[in-house]
Amino acid sequence: MKTTRRKFLTAGAVAAGASALAAPAVHAQSTIRWRLQTYAGASLGAQVAKPAIDMFNAIAGDEMQIDLFYADQLVPTEELFQAMQRGTIDAVQSDDDSMAGPTEVTVFGGYFPFASRYSLDVPALFNDWGLNEIWAEEYASVGVKHISAGAWDPCHFITTSPITALSDLEGKRVFTFPTAGRFLSQFGVVPVTVPWEDVEIALQTREIDGVAWCGITEAYEVGWADICSHFLTNNISGAWIGHFFANMDRWNELPEHLQNLMATCFEQSHYYRQHWYWAGEARLRTEGEKLELTSIPDEEWAQVENAARDFWQEIADESETKAKVVQIFRDYNAAMDKAGRPYRYS
Repeated sequence: MKTTRRKFLTAGAVAAGASALAAPAVHAQSTIRWRLQTYAGASLGAQVAKPAIDMFNAIAGDEMQIDLFYADQLVPTEELFQAMQRGTIDAVQSDDDSMAGPTEVTVFGGYFPFASRYSLDVPALFNDWGLNEIWAEEYASVGVKHISAGAWDPCHFITTSPITALSDLEGKRVFTFPTAGRFLSQFGVVPVTVPWEDVEIALQTREIDGVAWCGITEAYEVGWADICSHFLTNNISGAWIGHFFANMDRWNELPEHLQNLMATCFEQSHYYRQHWYWAGEARLRTEGEKLELTSIPDEEWAQVENAARDFWQEIADESETKAKVVQIFRDYNAAMDKAGRPYRYS
């Protein structure tokens, strides 16, 4: 039988179509598996990480699954970046500061003092004021995909003795972030580093006197409120800047629809944390019975806020990228102050 060009192309198209139809069955047999480690321990991670991973896994089904690991289960938190960069783990949920990434923006992760007043400041800064682009460029240069940033909880002192004046900070041994510790040391705070899962024991044994790590919601959730006695209402930052990251090569191997699904689930995690903390902070301040609330008078606390502006300049002087980020913080906060209520009340 004579094979015409039309018959040849038709036969080729049918064969290609059959192959394409068969492909999903083959792909389904080789599920893509990722390992993601969060900075959070199991009790906190059940709130702030697991729901997003469960959502992704349920939707992705046999095509892809993410195995979730909590703080220090695979590697210590301070080694998260290196493990992700090497491909030992595929993705990370953390702030920049805790995972010790070698970037110019690491110092801003977690709590950069007084950069944010409210939780909505963080998504506004990243999505509307240019921080997303800076973070993406910085992490791409070291082989990491910055997937998204979100507002996590505010930063307060939760301690085993009351703080009612700046002088009470003198000598306090506190579990906190590297940048926060660097800033707070000028007020006599002694930053202490221990694995996240060991904080409870360190509080019980009085190895540390408290934490400057979170808000009151997390203190209740993870059990620190059962050991500590006091909560300082003055905060160092209105919202922690936290992120999801992935090894760039592994990210690029994923089809676009799985990249989009992962980014969407992680954004949902940020959104959940925003309202979970916002509601929890108010509810536990007014209804919680485990921690006594104390405050440092505004006029005295102003010394800390003024010192933060000097700290900003100190950081800005370190590099061009840091100066650019600090200027965005300055411009943004000036705009919020000018806008007035409800963006700023003082």
